Amino acid sequence: MPKHLPRLGFSVGDLAGIGPEVIYKTLRDERLLQQCTPVVYGTATTLFDDFPVEKNAEPLTFRQLRDAADIAPGRLNAVTCWEDDFHLTPGQPSPASGQAARESLLCAARDLKAGLLDALVTAPISKENTQSDDFRFPGHTEFLASYFGAADNLMFLVDEDQQLRVATATGHIALKDVSTRLTSDLLRTKIKLLLKSLQQDFGILKPKIAVLGLNPHAGENGLLGREEADVVTPVIRQFEHDGHLVFGPYPADGYFGTGQFRQFDATLSLYHDQGLIPFKLMAFERGVNFTAGLSVVRTSPDHGTAYGIAGKFVADASSFRAAVYLACDVVRARQLNAADPRSIR
Repeated sequence: MPKHLPRLGFSVGDLAGIGPEVIYKTLRDERLLQQCTPVVYGTATTLFDDFPVEKNAEPLTFRQLRDAADIAPGRLNAVTCWEDDFHLTPGQPSPASGQAARESLLCAARDLKAGLLDALVTAPISKENTQSDDFRFPGHTEFLASYFGAADNLMFLVDEDQQLRVATATGHIALKDVSTRLTSDLLRTKIKLLLKSLQQDFGILKPKIAVLGLNPHAGENGLLGREEADVVTPVIRQFEHDGHLVFGPYPADGYFGTGQFRQFDATLSLYHDQGLIPFKLMAFERGVNFTAGLSVVRTSPDHGTAYGIAGKFVADASSFRAAVYLACDVVRARQLNAADPRSIR
């Protein structure tokens, strides 16, 4: 077992948003250094010097590095990944803020691949503002899947306080395309990823998962759509036949409305908003976006750049803080499982 605390890289997101603020507020809690070694990817003076400090409180002090190989345990570390001082206006994304977001992410991903970090926590980016000639990805997940050579991945929203875990079979695609994308092969792949992640990352030996239906009332026996009968139910039955605890399809409204989700270790929704709307209603301030299926550990808060409140110092850092602690837990779960596979509960 590694003796060091998990080394967590923080990519700073769009600097015109609330990313630097929620990172700053998370780092203000000195207890964090008992759980991990934080490494912020950006120049600390540029990121944090304008934030207020409580009366009689010490300002944050960072060890500014050129190379992540020099990370100091028990300290706040920052890796320089751009040379210019950006002129930024809170709430107003610009080419400069998009460039900083890209450079921070690329540097952190490079060090994660090199083994200098144990996990990555990503602050929010603007998908539009981050695009460039050499960065054409809809978001963090797609970039990281490509960068780390993951054949498949799974968007997985987690609130460990409520034991609420919701994954999505299809992610950032148009709603009109969901039905054609939802093939038997895709659904089997996503269920396998979910089962493996619950075992490997959350230590659950025999996970119990629920699969939602696509149509209202889960198709009403074909009256409201054939996807359940033709695709979803046969896949579920095959997993049941193979000895897995996979159940459904459940009508999404009643499933969440009656609290049925509490009977399962995780829920697989079939499209983005079907899963994320109920999740964020119940866990917006604490929820974490976890990317399952990667060889590395990556988490993020479940909110966006929040340009409308940027610079006002009113952002809630709870979700980012939860993302940090979940990353620590997953790193430890993978280390424990690697050392002793029987440790899965």
